[in-house]
Amino acid sequence: MSDPWAFRALEEVQVAAWGYSDREVTPGTLFRISAVSGGVVLGAYHTSAPERPVGLAFGFPALQDGTVWHHSHLLAVDPSCRGTGLAVALKLAQRERVLAQGLTRMTWTFDPLVARNARLNLGKLGATAGTYLANWYALEADRAAAFPADRLLVEWDLTQPVIPRPAPAPDAERVLEALGDSPGPVLQCSGPAARLAEVPTNLDNLSATVRRAWRLALREALGDALAQGFQVTDLAREGTRAFYLLTHPGT
Repeated sequence: MSDPWAFRALEEVQVAAWGYSDREVTPGTLFRISAVSGGVVLGAYHTSAPERPVGLAFGFPALQDGTVWHHSHLLAVDPSCRGTGLAVALKLAQRERVLAQGLTRMTWTFDPLVARNARLNLGKLGATAGTYLANWYALEADRAAAFPADRLLVEWDLTQPVIPRPAPAPDAERVLEALGDSPGPVLQCSGPAARLAEVPTNLDNLSATVRRAWRLALREALGDALAQGFQVTDLAREGTRAFYLLTHPGT
């Protein structure tokens, strides 16, 4: 991709996927310069409308303590294309290009309240999350009233084969479960045995108060486990319910 207008068109994918305002959209000018300075910018298009992008993946090289890897900043899919496999195809194409650069690790963040993203990242791609980032972004102007923009930091080992696996059954100790639509209390436990933390799958139908309660409950459950060395390794399913599977590398 080298046409500056094509980079500009990728701004609309973000608006369609997330309802972003102009202030929140990553601009096409940044995609343009990133594409020629080590970044990876990918667009996906309908064959019937090759000028209109319906998907986007964007990342760039990151450096810390002498180690270089690829950080994936954006993965956006038009709502009309959700459930088609486009998100997986974009990540695999991104993986291919990053490996061609000689890098073998990719990171990105995702909202732990969005279960469908967890299924993509953990079950389909085989990535893991080992760091909980509370209040990672400031997405609203009013600090006091803003909904906390927490994120999980994902690590993807690009040297491992990508083998999608079915969602496992939730066969472990449950440290967080739903009570109706709301989260129950976060249970404390010790030791390296696997744990489960429920995440709502009907987020769009919950009130702002209940969504905030889930945010804080997951922050406590996941944050505590990750601080103890656990990793989020999969999304277990039980009917319509979903649970983060937390495992310890020592087990």
